[in-house]
Amino acid sequence: MTVNVLVCVKRVPATAGKITLTADEQAIDTRYLGFTVSPHEECAVEEAVRLIEANGGTSTVLTLGPDEATDQLREAMAVGIDRAILLQTDGGEWDATATAAAITDAIRAREAADGPFDLILLGNEAADTGDYQVGVRVAVALDRPVVSGAKGLEVRDDGVVARREAPGGGWEVYDIPRPAVVTVKEGINLPRYPSVPGRLRARKKEIETVALGAAATAPARIRLRVPAEKESAVEILGEGPEAAPRVVEVFKRLGLLA
Repeated sequence: MTVNVLVCVKRVPATAGKITLTADEQAIDTRYLGFTVSPHEECAVEEAVRLIEANGGTSTVLTLGPDEATDQLREAMAVGIDRAILLQTDGGEWDATATAAAITDAIRAREAADGPFDLILLGNEAADTGDYQVGVRVAVALDRPVVSGAKGLEVRDDGVVARREAPGGGWEVYDIPRPAVVTVKEGINLPRYPSVPGRLRARKKEIETVALGAAATAPARIRLRVPAEKESAVEILGEGPEAAPRVVEVFKRLGLLA
């Protein structure tokens, strides 16, 4: 049994980056930011690689974004993904509806040429916008079963078994037919780091590019605003043994001591 897996990822600002705006307050100034893949999608990439290692087959990574998003595609290929597709945009924002429609069109075009993907993997939500919609929208548009929030995944001859945490503890287990769509959460695996040979191989691989331009449904924007940072204060209770009584007072005030 072999599987043909597509994993969709998103280029997002690194969490440690400081957000600043352009002078016209219409966009984030990316000169001061590093970029990475959403954490859930890092796990989706790792899961795709593991499925191919266990079952054989082929894997493809796809992203929608500007030319610079090829960096994230090459990161995925460096850990073992076979092929990459860039849905090239002008770098503007795409909402969940437009993103899902573009991904769906790209999947249909690729499947018409090469046959269906047995499994389409996405992260459960994007790290920057918190959207939970793209995976479900893609599944509905393709008329395929979908499980969201998976933390366990197994491919069988004709189907996929996905596990996710149930409210209150325990697990929900879903046995769905292939082809299918699954969105995964952090914790399904521990993503590996790209090796140096892997990075060198990834640099030589071709990336298929599909030009899209600007999103047709881009929302009207007046301006962006960076929220003001909350002020914080630190109280020094003392030094050495002399600080112990003050520490006890604080613990009592917090209800930690009777």
